[in-house]
Amino acid sequence: MKKLIVAAAVAALFSTAALAEDIKVGVTAGEHAQIMEKVAEIAAKKGLNIEILEFSDYVVPNQALADGDLNANSFQHQPYLDNQIADRGFDIVSVGTTITTPMGVYSKKVKSLDELTDGATVAIPNDPTNGGRALLVLASKGLIKVDGAKGLKVGPADVTENPKNIQFAELDAAQLPRSLDDVDAAVINTNYALEAGLHPKTDAIAIEGEKSPYANVIAVRSADKDAAWVKTLVESYHDDSVKAFINEEFKGALIPSF
Repeated sequence: MKKLIVAAAVAALFSTAALAEDIKVGVTAGEHAQIMEKVAEIAAKKGLNIEILEFSDYVVPNQALADGDLNANSFQHQPYLDNQIADRGFDIVSVGTTITTPMGVYSKKVKSLDELTDGATVAIPNDPTNGGRALLVLASKGLIKVDGAKGLKVGPADVTENPKNIQFAELDAAQLPRSLDDVDAAVINTNYALEAGLHPKTDAIAIEGEKSPYANVIAVRSADKDAAWVKTLVESYHDDSVKAFINEEFKGALIPSF
């Protein structure tokens, strides 16, 4: 009987080892990295070992995924991914939603958009997707009007009404918090705002509405989308304990999208 028990234990050990799998997931620093650490704890219990690699911009993680240096990434919203696929031909797909991070307008010089003077400079991200999102935030607050026919793909040239003659400074998204000393206001993605110590709920002078098409996603190479580890990764992210962590840790700055 003891031999049978030992044999069963050894078999179970080897079975568990056989199920174990190692993957590399790319994230941007800040909330995406923090959440993925929690996800990794859940995934490890299911035999999926996640190595988290942090990136400082939005461009490299998709290239690294396409090149095979990553197995998955979690840092971008669906419109940005769509734009990257169209522009660069990446054969990657989204496999699950993660969080929505409301974009905010921040300033060290004014306390509301109404206080912006004629000719004020507002910094926005220089990538087309997030730059368009920033303009739509400003339009939703009545500061400008944009060409509705453009949908989400608007740029400064698509501003149709600009009563305050706002000047748009297009900067790398990661540099926007640092620009606040030099511009009148900046529209900043939440991950970079939080990294700079800015909280959307308390520090933004205007914030994107909750009904947003910009839910973030987990992306993988198309060839991997049906892999067992992908299912485990998504299930681990969508665990109730991860949702509770997001709500408690970020206190409304991030909205779980699952």
